[in-house]
Amino acid sequence: MTRVLIADDDTVVRDVVRRYLERDGLEVSIAQDGTEALRLLSSQRIDVAVLDVMMPGPDGLTLCRSLRQRGDYSIPVILLTALGEEDDRIAGLEAGADDYLTKPFSPRELALRVRSVLRRAPTPTGPLALDITVGDLSVSTAARSVTVAGQPVSLTNREFDLLMFFLTHTDTVFSREELLKQVWRWDFGDLSTVTVHVKRLRSKLGDAHRLRTVWGRGYLWSGDEQQAHAH
Repeated sequence: MTRVLIADDDTVVRDVVRRYLERDGLEVSIAQDGTEALRLLSSQRIDVAVLDVMMPGPDGLTLCRSLRQRGDYSIPVILLTALGEEDDRIAGLEAGADDYLTKPFSPRELALRVRSVLRRAPTPTGPLALDITVGDLSVSTAARSVTVAGQPVSLTNREFDLLMFFLTHTDTVFSREELLKQVWRWDFGDLSTVTVHVKRLRSKLGDAHRLRTVWGRGYLWSGDEQQAHAH
């Protein structure tokens, strides 16, 4: 069964969120501070981590950054923050978070966000595995792995889904609103989420990316010389 870690020093938040998630059929582990969250992350199989940015001990931002720096991209992270400034939200995304919610928030909204980060983008060819090669960039959908010039590149689940969307929709301009709907499955949300993920993709893929900004319209991936092989 899918297990979600809720790490927050607010007892009410923990209890209400746990009830909603358990009602959705998820198992929930509870941490009241960053130290306990770190212990659970090290001792349990956690499928999604919901971390409060302002909790005592290692805060959510620190824990997220630590997970990503040690190369763990398998655990989607949702940050909970009382900070509403755009710079703070961007800092969370740049630390490697897949999503965030600003307090106060609806527990049902959080449950939907948890389901969203658990959902994998469907393989464009259905049950077939798809290997895509674009210059030095190679992607395997079956293994959800990426290499550049033979070297592995670690992507978060959201980054991988965004990359796959671009690779399977080449030479087409998508606005940030369209990408939120198509990749994140959100009908509304903070557009800076897309901006930061595009920035991170470019940084991680380096010269291998073909992401272009079309000013005033959005982004596109140039599909020149792209090769795809289905298995």
